[in-house]
Amino acid sequence: MSQIIYKIAPETLWREAEAKGSFTGAPIDIADGFIHFSTAAQARETAAKHFAGQSGLLLIAIDGARLGDALKYEVSRGGALFPHLYGVLELKNVLWVKPLPLGADGAHQFPVLEAE
Repeated sequence: MSQIIYKIAPETLWREAEAKGSFTGAPIDIADGFIHFSTAAQARETAAKHFAGQSGLLLIAIDGARLGDALKYEVSRGGALFPHLYGVLELKNVLWVKPLPLGADGAHQFPVLEAE
């Protein structure tokens, strides 16, 4: 069974990861010591809280089941469990990458997301 989790990243940062073959994280991930992800239910709130008004973003879907023990669900804002990867994201675990454009209302326009 797949366990799909999501990463929001600036396109320039993600394209660098594609060139290298792996993603080591955004500056906040590197500072925190793990890569932050969101579940389908958390992705919109993450975009609104941490990426408000930002354009040039991508939404990356990852099969969390392939990440093994390096993926941990830990308590974060509001007591919710968020997926955190303690390691490098190998791009072979990426299911798809889609643009995350801003809509006329200033909110990010998400594709349909699969729940875990």
